[in-house]
Amino acid sequence: MTQAPATPRATRRQHDREIVALAVPAFGALVAEPLFVLADSAIVGHLGTAQLAGLGIASALLTTAVSVFVFLAYATTAAVARRVGAGDLPAAIRQGMDGIWLALLLGAVVITAVLPTAPALVELFGASDTAAPYATTYLRISVIGIPAMLVVLAATGVLRGLQDTKTPLYVAVAGFVANAALNAVLVYGVGLGIAGSAWGTVVAQCGMAAVYLAVVIRGARRHGASLRPDAAGIRASAQAGVPLLVRTLSLRAILMIATAVAARLGDTDIAAHQIALSLWSLLAFALDAIAIAGQAIIGRYLGAGDAQGAREACRRMVQWGIAVGLVLGLLVIVARPAFLPLFTSDSGVTDAALPALLVVALSQPVCGIVFVLDGVLMGAGDGPYLAWAMVLTLAVFTPVALLVPLLGGGLTALWGAMTLMMTVRMLTLWLRARSGRWIVTGATR
Repeated sequence: MTQAPATPRATRRQHDREIVALAVPAFGALVAEPLFVLADSAIVGHLGTAQLAGLGIASALLTTAVSVFVFLAYATTAAVARRVGAGDLPAAIRQGMDGIWLALLLGAVVITAVLPTAPALVELFGASDTAAPYATTYLRISVIGIPAMLVVLAATGVLRGLQDTKTPLYVAVAGFVANAALNAVLVYGVGLGIAGSAWGTVVAQCGMAAVYLAVVIRGARRHGASLRPDAAGIRASAQAGVPLLVRTLSLRAILMIATAVAARLGDTDIAAHQIALSLWSLLAFALDAIAIAGQAIIGRYLGAGDAQGAREACRRMVQWGIAVGLVLGLLVIVARPAFLPLFTSDSGVTDAALPALLVVALSQPVCGIVFVLDGVLMGAGDGPYLAWAMVLTLAVFTPVALLVPLLGGGLTALWGAMTLMMTVRMLTLWLRARSGRWIVTGATR
């Protein structure tokens, strides 16, 4: 007796279950990550202003270094998910190990580059004479943990590709708790000061990496996958990551240009911009969680040769992105009066931030589409198109943003330019999704 085909309603419910099962734990893990810096700031802040300033500069450098290599998670997720869809778990884990070996190599390069140049990097960021020694100390110690941080990125990608976002959540929460406890003990109990905060973070990151490696190694032994470094596989992982690196650098450039333009508008506007950008980044976590689900689900469908399933999953995730964007936008509009006093009591900053936050709110449905389609195309391994689209977006955004102060525009106009940037991203990604050229089935793209 043949089984009746699934109805559209049943298919939507299946996609909804998959999206929720992957996105909710992913959101928790994403939120836990910035809590590392928050915990460090809360503990170091009681040492003094100079120490906190030094932490801020070093953390900015470290965050930039790690974010540049976020492709280790994205590219690995897509590649592993394809092999899972194809039913070849040993190859999936082998692919993940290639990403982990690449992370270790890149971490070694970063250590070699940063250790001798730490004072110069701190000076480049404009550190004061009092903050610079603390920033250098924190940077030199923390950079030792960079390989562990990159292994965490790659291993997170492995587990996401294996359709597991719960383990990264558990590890992230445990890492945050360990980091906070170690910081408190080493900074105040042992009396190491800011160096204790750096060492606490390094130990916590190494512990997280060790847990991830234990999980991946156990899976490799269960399925008979080799753990040895494979030059060809590592090279393939690096090649897959290059377009995503270009994409990430272009996005970072957009955010840096926006901040630079806001600084030219004056102290009040740059303060208000920082508040708006912080909220925008927080909202991005919720939307990025759906994108992560998209990477894993789309990769699996394409690996299984199910082009129709990939199209339907893409369509459903876009609907989710729009719906979540609408909800987030409404929450921002309603919460603006209560949200701003948490950051400032300056009425000038509040007056500048209120209309900018309204623009942020209205742009959230567009952001929802962008994040989802970004995740879909990453899951499809369509990195070269994503790189081209982001470079084009950068080329459109830059002159528009630079014109804001020249034409007498304020912070609201700048966030209008940010919304234009997201709209350009939406159009480029929508055209690609509609074309179907991203749909390439098989265990490899």
